[in-house]
Amino acid sequence: MTSESVQPLSGPSRRTVVAAVGAAGLTVALTACGSEDKASDPSTEQGAAGGGATNDGAGSSGGAGAGGAALAKTADIPEGSGKIFKDEKVVVSQPAAGDYKAFSTICTHQKCPMVDLKDDVISCACHGSQFSVLDGSVKKGPAVQPLEAKKISVNGDSITLA
Repeated sequence: MTSESVQPLSGPSRRTVVAAVGAAGLTVALTACGSEDKASDPSTEQGAAGGGATNDGAGSSGGAGAGGAALAKTADIPEGSGKIFKDEKVVVSQPAAGDYKAFSTICTHQKCPMVDLKDDVISCACHGSQFSVLDGSVKKGPAVQPLEAKKISVNGDSITLA
């Protein structure tokens, strides 16, 4: 009987395995962080381009029947601030007396819903972005795109999502 010595098969070194696992983890992390921002840019650019789409009611002739139930009374929206409508995912503001605007309450950074409104600033609890409810602009990042404008109509003292 002859006995052959068993030689282990050579495989990747421990250093190679650790480096490969680290690279895979980094790739996943970068993909998760980068893909959301890039995917959201085209849609938020459309919303930003439609910044004039928010209607103050002056040129709206048939808004009451087209939009559905009233969101609020004009007296409910404080001048220089706004009010969040959580179920509709919209914030309505009154930048100047009689001028009403509406914006999405979905953060343009990574699509987190926002429900924290103080004075004229709406804040995202996920990553700390802050936006002006008066014009939708970014006041503090990481978000770089403004809030998406929403159409509203004002008929008498009633504000309706158009």
